Amino acid sequence: MLLDYEILRLIWWLLMGVLLIGFAATDGFDMGVAALLPLVGKTDTERRIAINTVGPVWEGNQVWLILGGGAIFAAWPAVYAVSFSGFYLAMFLTLFALILRPVAFKFRSKSPDPRWRRNWDAALFIGGVVPALIFGVAVGNVLLGVPFRFDDTLRPFYEGTLVGLLNPFALMCGLLSVAMLVLHGAAWLGMKADEPVAGRARALGVYAAAVVIVLFALGGILTAFFVQGYVVTSTMDPNGPSNPLLKDVARQTGAWMSNYQTYPWMVIAPVLGFLGALMALVGLRSKGDAITFLGSKLSLFGIISTVGLATFPFILPSSIAPGHSLTVFDASSSHLTLMIMLVVTVIFLPIVLAYTAWVFKVLWGRVTAEHIHDAREHNY
Repeated sequence: MLLDYEILRLIWWLLMGVLLIGFAATDGFDMGVAALLPLVGKTDTERRIAINTVGPVWEGNQVWLILGGGAIFAAWPAVYAVSFSGFYLAMFLTLFALILRPVAFKFRSKSPDPRWRRNWDAALFIGGVVPALIFGVAVGNVLLGVPFRFDDTLRPFYEGTLVGLLNPFALMCGLLSVAMLVLHGAAWLGMKADEPVAGRARALGVYAAAVVIVLFALGGILTAFFVQGYVVTSTMDPNGPSNPLLKDVARQTGAWMSNYQTYPWMVIAPVLGFLGALMALVGLRSKGDAITFLGSKLSLFGIISTVGLATFPFILPSSIAPGHSLTVFDASSSHLTLMIMLVVTVIFLPIVLAYTAWVFKVLWGRVTAEHIHDAREHNY
């Protein structure tokens, strides 16, 4: 084989992060626009302007979600099995909201009845807020640890409830996730929508950026001084078998900060999280739309990377049996599977990036009221 098992596992950990960040950076502004829809659009035309800023690209953006889910299933089957079975009800709510969103896009303008359109606008709002909230809640529970264990045959058993997932720390992470995507949606509308929609989005984005900064700082303080993190206390073979029962793990307050002490360069991730949000805030107040959108993307990258770097090598820690926690080095697929997947990814990921860039280039420009009412255009 060209690459040893350890390197392949690390590559797929990085690729999983790339796919998650790609999803947040693309489909994230779709969800942000949907969450802002009731506030930025006072008339039907204004709401249609907001919807049609994402109308040509939202379907393509969802490719990142499919790629991310597929990558977790194929590269980290144990993670997929535990998370998708343990978080079943939460995932069901997320999928319901994600299914509701495309249906709303397609059906909203099929009838001129105002009540019909208001109902589908509400569906779009739910489809934007609910997934953003639940994704953040899931990350919060990963930081706290998830109540699962394995038996001797590696069958997973989840011992939590949906209500248990909605703890204060996880809800704070959920609100941070919503604020991040609302900021991203506001940045997108400021760049793509006509007035007065763009102006209202910028005004709301200022508040979202401030909330991102405050909640990200609060999350860091709580994680450093109050949340019990996880640390491997035994020797772990990076090239060893995918068996999470072959290690010892301890829980320690502030353990999630240990990587930043060992590798000081990692501090660039939280710094980018704060600087990106501040850049977006400055851009929103000065109507610098390109700076705002770049800052929002940097903030997303920094915040998501902060969590990934803090928890490494853990992917899904267990709160009831810490030694059963899933890590980069004991939860992956086989060496051959990871190698085949890497070859496929090297071929097809550049194609996805290329056609995504091409679509955005071709469909660039502000959406105006004249564009909305042009009978030659296929608008929502």
